Formats: sequence, structure tokens, C-alpha cells
Amino acid sequence: MDTDWLSSDEEQAWRAIRRMFTALPARLGRDLAEESGLSSADYEVLSTLSEKPDHRWALKDLASKAEWSRSRLSHHASRMQARGLIDKEPDPQDARGCLLRLTPRGLAVLEEAAPRHVMSVRRRFLDHLTSEELAVLGRLSARVADLPD
Repeated sequence: MDTDWLSSDEEQAWRAIRRMFTALPARLGRDLAEESGLSSADYEVLSTLSEKPDHRWALKDLASKAEWSRSRLSHHASRMQARGLIDKEPDPQDARGCLLRLTPRGLAVLEEAAPRHVMSVRRRFLDHLTSEELAVLGRLSARVADLPD
């Protein structure tokens, strides 16, 4: 197999991106946990459900969006359900599946956490980019994220 090794510039960029992919989520996650008691995964589930009609969405669809296995999301959802943040309901379109529904308590927790989380995102990320850099990064990120598997 012939390997197309990274050039010096490619390696430097790749290593910087890997550092950002490690540092930024860890720092945002710590801020979120300290300020609200939520994990990044909790916040992802709650914020996604808050944007859906009736605050409900099929577990399989949320798992696909988050790029988690159904099993992983199901276990995480059960822990969130035990904390009163979400409920699981039968999915009328999928007898083996379920719908996740944001509870009033889950919505209140999210509404309390969101302003602090946004401040953390600004402080740790957005405030360090110009509007032009942000636009380029947004386009590049979408291009890479939208690549087929």
C-alpha cells in the first residue's frame, strides 16, 4: 500500500485541529458540568428535543443525528429519565422504537443552563475568531461533516 504521507503544513494543521477537538469539548464540558450539573451529552439531548415539535423525537433519529448507537442513547436516555429530564414513550410508527420527550423539568434545566453555556462557547471559542474566520470555519466544518461515511 502506498501511503500519501502528510506534508509538514498538513501535519501541523491536522495536529492543531486534533488539539482543538480535544481541548474545546473538554473545556466546554467542564464549564457545563460545573455551572449546571449537565454533561455535554445531556445538553445535546435536551437542546435537540427543545427544538422539535412537541419536544419529542424518535430515539433512532436523535441517535443518528448525534452519531451514537441506539443502545448508547437508550442507556443515556434512561439515566436522564431517572433524573426527570426526559420521558420515553412508545413510537407509534416503530413498534421496537421509542420517542424521547422533554419534560417540563428538563426544559427548565435547559433554560437555566443555556445562557451560561452560550457564554462559555463565546469565551472559549467565538470571541477568538473574526467574523470572516467564523464564516470560513463554518463552511469548512459543514463540508467535512456532510461527507458521506
